[in-house]
Amino acid sequence: MKLIENLKNIWKIEELRDRIIMTFSLLLVYRFGAQITLPGIDSTQLVGLASNFKDGIGGILNAFTGGAFAKASVFALGIMPYISASIVVQLMGIAIPYLQKLQKEGESGRKKINQITRWLTIGICLIQAPSYMLSLGSLGVPESAFMMQDQQTLFLVLSTIILVTGCVFAMWLGEKITDKGIGNGISLLIMVGIIATLPQAFIQEVGSRIDGVGSWFLIIVEVVIWLVVIASCIMLVMGVRKIPVQYARRSATGGYEKNVFGSRQYIPLKLNASGVMPIIFAQAIMFVPSAIGQMDSSWAKSIGTAYSDMFGLWYNLTFALLIIVFTYFYTAITVPTNKMADDLKRNGGFIPGIRPGTETSEYLDRIMSQITLPGSLFLAAVAVFPAVISLMGVTQSWALFYGGTSLLIMVGVAIDTMQQINSYLLNRHYDGLIKTGKNRKAVA
Repeated sequence: MKLIENLKNIWKIEELRDRIIMTFSLLLVYRFGAQITLPGIDSTQLVGLASNFKDGIGGILNAFTGGAFAKASVFALGIMPYISASIVVQLMGIAIPYLQKLQKEGESGRKKINQITRWLTIGICLIQAPSYMLSLGSLGVPESAFMMQDQQTLFLVLSTIILVTGCVFAMWLGEKITDKGIGNGISLLIMVGIIATLPQAFIQEVGSRIDGVGSWFLIIVEVVIWLVVIASCIMLVMGVRKIPVQYARRSATGGYEKNVFGSRQYIPLKLNASGVMPIIFAQAIMFVPSAIGQMDSSWAKSIGTAYSDMFGLWYNLTFALLIIVFTYFYTAITVPTNKMADDLKRNGGFIPGIRPGTETSEYLDRIMSQITLPGSLFLAAVAVFPAVISLMGVTQSWALFYGGTSLLIMVGVAIDTMQQINSYLLNRHYDGLIKTGKNRKAVA
């Protein structure tokens, strides 16, 4: 089989083999840490906490940490504070001149931005860690589970230090995977956390279906629908609009010859340039109605009730509209059409029939607006599909894998990692073609 042959080829490349082993080793460390309960908490009494994170928004938060959130683990915060810090720094880069300057400085600027992101991550952790510890009681953890009841302040301080350290260590693991392993480390940590909860969710779904009439047929139908949704997400992630670009041929005198012999290339404009960020932003906003519902007034309670069910009509309608709005917003700030037009003009490139400069920028902006509409609608459809599939009687924990952030992250990270592995294979194949040739050494 072709697959077995490809796996053998991957294993033959020493550098790639070492990187894959390193990646799996670091991911194993992360998953091991997610099972370690915080010191001072009786892990046998966390059943109530776990039950609060089976379904709904709590289930999403728990999925991103691979179940660590519901286990009061040392990695309970997961890698999400780092993601939040990265988003904040990215958005601040639009308004703060200092960050804009760093973005233009290349590698040195990127290192400084990474350092700022790390410090901001620690700041977010220092807020989230004590909040998490103080909320354990209201989330179903009995007082008897805490072994240091006579030293609550000391326990809170030590737990906060451990949680912050756990998040920083997870961040370090992600950066090491990116540097020494294969794929994007931070994304892989999130994906592994999501995949960790998938078998349990599927087993629960099979258990709920197994006693009914035609149960196995329904399970097969659900799996087929799931595979179709995955294929659709792959099309969404991989879909691009190719804008043809003509480059003038440079003459021997250093000028440009604008003739038909110039090289022709493409600018790939992604159908979904914003990735999963609109869904993350929209989910953050959807926490607001539940917060409003805690108020005493009748209108606030009605809003809280209407938006309490994440599989309800009003929740998903608002969720879809927010995703469409945020898709346009995030695409506008992450796809610099002005910079693309300037780079084209600087390198002697032009779009056939379009003047270089401002006209090219306006053309690219118009094309991006056109392809963002179907991309945003598709993204919104993927995000609300778990609510649609739940109407078939699918359990909420399994329905979450039919769309939304979880599925898009899994698909996107898997594609990115496979592309990196494929580049190694292609490079190896190229070396194999020329290995019989003469080794030519450069002469000083």
